[in-house]
Amino acid sequence: MLNKISAFFNTLLTQEESDKHEELPIEIACAVLLCEVMRADNVFTEAEQRELSVILTQQFELNSEEVAVILAQAFELSENANDFYQFTSKLNQYYSLNKRIEIVTLLWQVAYADGDLASIEEHIIRKIADLLHLRHSEYIATKIAAQQFHEN
Repeated sequence: MLNKISAFFNTLLTQEESDKHEELPIEIACAVLLCEVMRADNVFTEAEQRELSVILTQQFELNSEEVAVILAQAFELSENANDFYQFTSKLNQYYSLNKRIEIVTLLWQVAYADGDLASIEEHIIRKIADLLHLRHSEYIATKIAAQQFHEN
């Protein structure tokens, strides 16, 4: 009897989790991926956090309060995420290839914001770019674009 009750609640939790991912707003999906890059090297610099806020403000035309709410949700989802697929699939569903390329460029901008590109940041961006179906040449172009952005 106890096993049946436990199985019932596990089914409900699994269904609730899948419902959450279906309802996941595109802004939060993007924010989670940006947070993943920032968190990759376990160093959260003020420059990275500022870059992340600026990107969300400009990309989605948000005010500072909306950015704060989205970042809080994104950090929580990022800390509990098992993979990137649930977030990249949302972007693949709603964004064109050009927009996905732009998002990967923004990931690089966060990685370069602290002036130091960690190999784990590069690895995570590569994984995300693959899940967003970017070709290698597009991936490299996004990296170059972000480098030029931070040199200026």
